[in-house]
Amino acid sequence: MDLLRKIAPEINSIAVMAMSAYRVMTLSEYRGKYVILLFYPANFSFVCPTELHAFSDRAQEFRSVGCEVIGCSTDSHFAHCAWMMQPRKAGGLGEIDIPLWADKSMKIARDYQMLDESTGLANRGMFIIDRVGLVRHISVNDNGVGRSVEEALRLIQAFQYSDEFGEVCPVNWRPGSRTMKPDMSGKEDYFKNAI
Repeated sequence: MDLLRKIAPEINSIAVMAMSAYRVMTLSEYRGKYVILLFYPANFSFVCPTELHAFSDRAQEFRSVGCEVIGCSTDSHFAHCAWMMQPRKAGGLGEIDIPLWADKSMKIARDYQMLDESTGLANRGMFIIDRVGLVRHISVNDNGVGRSVEEALRLIQAFQYSDEFGEVCPVNWRPGSRTMKPDMSGKEDYFKNAI
């Protein structure tokens, strides 16, 4: 993945904030916070609303740790609005607590190497962008399988811990778990209790 550990491409596009409220929104306005950027294939589909509902339902939890979650598809902002106006019970998205970027031109998906050129749809990709705008994580699922909100939150917390304390987080790390402090003399890392 060419974008890992590089500055995330700037985004300057219309985002739907809620139902029929939309505005031009940029990625750079989120500097100072972590961002989870969720690409998804299409509105009015099957797996996509389950993911967006799950991330939206926990948006405040992400915000409480200094992270914003933003969705993006190659649909227009009009399609985003129409999907939000249709209730969840009727197959719509309903009201959600995360913004959705409109990418009708497909520029965002192309810039992030997420565009399936054969369909014009975005792949199911997730990017974690840190406070200074660096891409720290990239994952892509085949379109038939949704992502894990729990794992996304764990990754945010692990990157934040590592950034703040200079330690590394082993497999399945959670806040309060043991971390590893790299020994720069070439000896093995040693475990340390997290604060």
